[in-house]
Amino acid sequence: MTLLTTDRLILRPPAARDFPGYRDFYMSDRSRHAHGPLSEDQAWYAFCVEMAHWPMRGFGMFTLLTQADPETPIGLVGPWFPADWPEREVGWLLWPGAEGRGYADEAARACLTHAFGHLGWDTAVSYIAPENAPSAKLAEKLGAHPDPDAKAPKPGLDVWRHDPALWHEAA
Repeated sequence: MTLLTTDRLILRPPAARDFPGYRDFYMSDRSRHAHGPLSEDQAWYAFCVEMAHWPMRGFGMFTLLTQADPETPIGLVGPWFPADWPEREVGWLLWPGAEGRGYADEAARACLTHAFGHLGWDTAVSYIAPENAPSAKLAEKLGAHPDPDAKAPKPGLDVWRHDPALWHEAA
């Protein structure tokens, strides 16, 4: 099992026990920047895709946990490349209450290092809704820049391109 750790975080593949937090996030307005809100049925199917991504691709989004509470998921962060995505992505979703503590930044850095190092990626993007200023600010902090020529998987998303040189050196 792929496991990443940082000073404050544990990142592990999603497990069935993580569904309640995922469902609650996707059934809330907080998910509006991530193709939500969804019904409970839609959230179930979307979570199944999250879990199936790992055996299908050999990688996927990680469930994000704190070292202080390794049993309670606080989000999903990591590499993502479903069949209908034009490019490999590193994305982040934090559950309500986990924002503003630097968790997404810390986890995204670990995931970018993992993607460009262990997974051998030579490019990665983050797809961000234009009205999601906190995510755009994080992408910029991570050294990404808008790529207006890149194709997004859904209309209305901005494409932020990560600089591989920043993460190959960190790997």
